Amino acid sequence: MLGKALNAIEVVTFDYPYLAGGKKGSPPKAKKLVDFHADVMKKAVAKHPGHPLILVGKSMGSRVSCMVASRDDISASVIVCLVYPLKGLNGAIRDEKLVQLTIPIMFVQGSKDGLCPLDKLKAVQKRIKPNNDLHVIEGGDHSFIIAKKHLQASETTQMDVEESVVQSIASSISNSLLQS
Repeated sequence: MLGKALNAIEVVTFDYPYLAGGKKGSPPKAKKLVDFHADVMKKAVAKHPGHPLILVGKSMGSRVSCMVASRDDISASVIVCLVYPLKGLNGAIRDEKLVQLTIPIMFVQGSKDGLCPLDKLKAVQKRIKPNNDLHVIEGGDHSFIIAKKHLQASETTQMDVEESVVQSIASSISNSLLQS
C-alpha cells in the first residue's frame, strides 16, 4: 500500500535470518541484525542508484533501521518506524540511536502499545534534531490492531485506519524529501 501511495520504484521486503523457514523463537539482539539489514539495503541502492532510500521497519525492524541509518556506508533519506519498541523488556528507554539520527524520522504508534508509551516517545521526539513526525493510531496495540468496540465507537474500520496511516506516512515522506 505504501509503495503504491509513494509511486515507489521498488519496495524490498525481507525477513531476518532467524525467521527463515517460519521458525519462531526469541530474536537475537537488534545489533546482530544490522549487517544483514545493511546488505539488503546496499543491494537495493545498487539496483536503483540516484533514488532515495526510505527505511521502513516494524517493531525490532524499526530499531534496526535506525541503527542501519546511522552507518557511514548507508545513505538513507527518511526512516519510518512502525511501532518502535522504545521500552525494553527491563523497562529501560531505548532512545540512544534515535537522538543520534541525522535524517527525518516518522513514528507510527498505537495509543495502547505498551512497548512505546506515547508520553515517553514525545519526550524523546523533542531531543531528536531532524524533522520528526508522529501518527497515533487511537486504540491501536503493538500490531496496530484496534478493538472492535473502539472501531464501532469511532464508526471506522481497521482498513480505513490503515489507509489513513499509509496516507500520513506518504505525506510525511514526501515533505521530508522535498525539504532535503
